[in-house]
Amino acid sequence: MSSSDLPRQAYRRAISLTAQCRTQNGLRDQGEISDISAQGCCVRVRGLLFRVGTRVVIRPQGLEGLTGIVRWADRDFAGIEFDRAIYQPVVDHLLRQHGLATVEWL
Repeated sequence: MSSSDLPRQAYRRAISLTAQCRTQNGLRDQGEISDISAQGCCVRVRGLLFRVGTRVVIRPQGLEGLTGIVRWADRDFAGIEFDRAIYQPVVDHLLRQHGLATVEWL
């Protein structure tokens, strides 16, 4: 299943943010968040294979771990829906610090 198969709840804004990624089995890898909204993110990892439905913890640089579920996966990329939305001012701060110029409806 790819990102284009699922409707989005919100705009995801482009970002480049390092994150530690961990699966429910305890496997870990360093990844990069490439877009984010209060409800979820897209993360790229090279050493893990995410499967749809897998429970994960994503720990962006400078934040506590965010729990969620993989909603789609395509090669190195996975779309994560957070269990609880991030407080919007926190998302805004991350975008000011690490955001890129483009806005996408993914």
